[in-house]
Amino acid sequence: MSVSDLRIGIFAWESLHSVRVGGIAPHVTDLSEVLAEENEVHIFTRIGDEGEYEEIGGVHYERCAHDQSGGIVNQMNAMCEAMVDRFYAVEDIFGKFDIIHGHDWHPVLALTEIKRRSNIPFVITYHSTEWGRNGNCHSDSGVSKEIAHREWLAGYESSSVITTSGQMHREIKDLYRIPDGKIEIIGNGVISCSKLGIDPGQAKKRYEIHPLAPVVLFVGRMVHQKGVDFLIEAIPHILAHRWDVKFIFAGEGGFRQKYEELAIKLGVHQSCRFLGYVSDKELNELMKLCDLLCVPSRNEPFGIVVLEGWSVGKPVVGTTAVDVIDNFKDGIKAYMQPESIAWCINYMLDNPDLMKQMGETGKKRVETFYTWDHIAKKTLEAYQKVLLREPELDL
Repeated sequence: MSVSDLRIGIFAWESLHSVRVGGIAPHVTDLSEVLAEENEVHIFTRIGDEGEYEEIGGVHYERCAHDQSGGIVNQMNAMCEAMVDRFYAVEDIFGKFDIIHGHDWHPVLALTEIKRRSNIPFVITYHSTEWGRNGNCHSDSGVSKEIAHREWLAGYESSSVITTSGQMHREIKDLYRIPDGKIEIIGNGVISCSKLGIDPGQAKKRYEIHPLAPVVLFVGRMVHQKGVDFLIEAIPHILAHRWDVKFIFAGEGGFRQKYEELAIKLGVHQSCRFLGYVSDKELNELMKLCDLLCVPSRNEPFGIVVLEGWSVGKPVVGTTAVDVIDNFKDGIKAYMQPESIAWCINYMLDNPDLMKQMGETGKKRVETFYTWDHIAKKTLEAYQKVLLREPELDL
């Protein structure tokens, strides 16, 4: 069978045109739209404010209503039941699916049930793991253990596993004993916002920042995994080196108040701007006005924010957890220590020509390896391997 006439079912708990939670939403939507250029693609996802069915960008959105009572595991159980029912209703209308593809642990029970009933192979993409979300440690929580079990089940039952980075490859291999021959590394893609025309100096003024003051930008969830505390604790060392640096934090999460209190405790809150949730338009503006991005994560499965920064020519300081950075070529990797992060940021600010060169190198990488056309091509190749039923995948 050709990989240009497939009927593909995508299963995810979020998308840009249903319920949106985090980074899975743009990945699922943007990838599906490119896949749909030569294939028939249905996204099975949760229902939000929209209707149950809609075709957007050539993609069929099959939004599933379900019981939302109880905790996250109970909600996902109900979602999976609704997805299975909707899947077979859609199959009755459109015909048999060739392959199904799930994203993270949320839809795993739907995937395994469809495999059991219809022997349709499924691919799973790991965007993160429960171990990583907990800050590189296991939790004694019953909910956490159940989520980890479903991550293991996905790796065991799937015909192929996709991870977004070498770091995630190593992580799931170690955690869930998934054989190398079953794993494909396919990165995230990004839609560049480089065409957005703004004056960085004027944009800085809107945040009460001097037009010539350097700006370090953090974008992400305010949770332990993302290492925001490392960056905040690095700020005194950075300000001692250059007093006018400003720090913008864009993102929400359970630790936001704690991090704002930490900035006050360290006496650096006047140099910080905690914005909370920002729209896509404002995020694009922040990417253009900042001088560099900082990704201080304890665990980072891929780091799509790095691509977003590179797409507008910004250099990145990340920790050793940010596998996508090529050290001293398109960014600098720091140890997971405030002093190391401070050294890297100070080094960049002292070398503006190097910053510009790193940003340009990153932009070229995005244009070569991280377009959605490239990611879709690699994904279709992974589907083809499954459909050809290579012996090493028949586990």
